[in-house]
Amino acid sequence: MQRIHYYRAGLIGFFGLFFLQLAWHTLLFPISGFPTALLLLITVGPLLLPYRGLLNRNLKSCTWMTYLSLPYFAHGVAEAYVSQSERPFALLEVAFSLALCFGAGLYVYKAEKA
Repeated sequence: MQRIHYYRAGLIGFFGLFFLQLAWHTLLFPISGFPTALLLLITVGPLLLPYRGLLNRNLKSCTWMTYLSLPYFAHGVAEAYVSQSERPFALLEVAFSLALCFGAGLYVYKAEKA
């Protein structure tokens, strides 16, 4: 498989995870009694740190994006186990985080091998 396909898989995972987190905490299951802006800062903020480097195909940023996808994977697995009403969205979070992790990771791996 070519490197560009791994990069595209990572981008799909990133944007899927980004928009899922935005929708989950504002439209689908908003938490009452907790500031939405703070919750979005906690959940979406880390994704924005290496965002520019990911779009520029910077290998270091892609590596960091791989590391940042792992807490989202853990959160998705925990939510899928705990909450039956949020299970489809949690499993979608797991799928997007895995796409981001493996897509960005394999993109970096293939770039280092070339």
